[in-house]
Amino acid sequence: MRYFFLIVLILGCSACSSIATKQVTFANNPVIAHRGAWKAKNLPENSIAALKQAIELGCTGSEFDVRMTLDSILIVTHDPDYQGLIIEENTYATLAEQTLTNGETLPTLKDYILAGMDNNPGTGLVCELKPSKIEGRNVLMAEKAVALVAELNAEPYISYYISFSYEILQKIIALNPTAKTQYLDGSKSPEVLHNDSISGLDYAVHILKRKPEWIQEAKDKNLKLNAWTANSQEDLDWLIANNFDYITTNEPELLFERLKTSPSKNGWHLVWSDEFNYTGKPDTTKWGYDYRFIANQEKQYYTDSLKNARVEKGHLILEAHKEKIANKDFKNTEISGWAKYKTEIDTAQYTSARIKTEGLAAWQYGRIEVSAKLPEGRGMWPAIWMLSEDRKEIGWPESGEIDIMEHVGYDNDTIHGTIHTKAYNHMLGTQKGKSTFIENPNDEFHVFAIEWTPQKIDFMVDDVVYNQVKNEGKTSAEWPFDKKFYLILNVAVGGMWGGQKGIDDTIFPQQMIIDYIRVYQQAK
Repeated sequence: MRYFFLIVLILGCSACSSIATKQVTFANNPVIAHRGAWKAKNLPENSIAALKQAIELGCTGSEFDVRMTLDSILIVTHDPDYQGLIIEENTYATLAEQTLTNGETLPTLKDYILAGMDNNPGTGLVCELKPSKIEGRNVLMAEKAVALVAELNAEPYISYYISFSYEILQKIIALNPTAKTQYLDGSKSPEVLHNDSISGLDYAVHILKRKPEWIQEAKDKNLKLNAWTANSQEDLDWLIANNFDYITTNEPELLFERLKTSPSKNGWHLVWSDEFNYTGKPDTTKWGYDYRFIANQEKQYYTDSLKNARVEKGHLILEAHKEKIANKDFKNTEISGWAKYKTEIDTAQYTSARIKTEGLAAWQYGRIEVSAKLPEGRGMWPAIWMLSEDRKEIGWPESGEIDIMEHVGYDNDTIHGTIHTKAYNHMLGTQKGKSTFIENPNDEFHVFAIEWTPQKIDFMVDDVVYNQVKNEGKTSAEWPFDKKFYLILNVAVGGMWGGQKGIDDTIFPQQMIIDYIRVYQQAK
């Protein structure tokens, strides 16, 4: 009999060791289901059913919220009250008398972790510990959570502990230095988190958009990047573009779809962007201006007035007006003595803006994409295009031009993508361009893009290629595109193309509204 007990003990210990050393490989995607994958199937948030659905979807993580009852039982629920009862003022037995809307018993943390360990090939458990205002309970909650995870041999399944309480995270690290942690509050810089041995940051999207420099700082310090709660396509795409390690969302199904269509899926890496999450003049570290009358018999006078170029409500506005130029609107510091241009200023009947990255940013090859709404009406001629850095030295069209998008107001449902070179240009009538139909270009954002490699340039709208220009392998007269080009955005009025059917003066002001601009390149 003694030998029997000895064998049982050895086998039991061996089993414990096997469980304790089990390795879980989390799914290779950034999708964290916020409170489980509950929304699409109308499941209760923080329910075991929502957790199981996140596992079924193959999310890399499923986040859940933990609070502590009056009798110090850890339970999984978000709000400080449950079914009208204050959690910290009631025992678990009292709270559990009320089931979740799908009939589940209010889960304890133990129940939840055990469910998450069952038949789970790769979804990590992201455990958010909700802070208490009662002294001592934050530390007690951390202690009980870490002890329970150890008791259940669940360490391999816990991908992160997260909290708005720095005290809780620091206690977890003291109890288990190998535990991975992320701070939620958004008030501490990556440097502070790194110095305090926090594994990463998990901040609200709007905070990260307001402090985009924290993204690169976190990467430089090898902190994991997460963001909550990203539900819109715009926010999801921005986080994907910025290569976040994790994205916490109520819309995991949508996030999986956006990942399939993201440029990053094809090896493109974000190298430059302007998301326009500020107010005032366009960022002077990224944008400069062109001034005066420029070319193409256009009728607008380009200025740097806020009336013509500004950032507001998260968008860049390039706005054309039917107006005379007031002296106060003409603030060009590049050319002194503006008075010498008085004659042409006096003849100007329209104002607008043309901004550029010349001297600030330029790229050789890449995916350049601009999300924009276009102005509407006869006489408008907005453009998103590129010129080479050596244009002034060797001249146009020898230097090359890439017109990512052009649009003329008298042909409202059509956009154009074109190249100009010495051999192929509009003066010879040989330019290589194509047009495509576009639905509702004035009221909906569309993504105008090129994918430019040494072999070809693809012109796209909303990820559909409508023009492809191939490198013929001849000379620079046909392909002058193996060098850096800078970006230009402008709203012209009239001109050789835009004004072919006149200008409707009743339409002004008119705006091109840009949501974001992103430049990607392939890793070298």
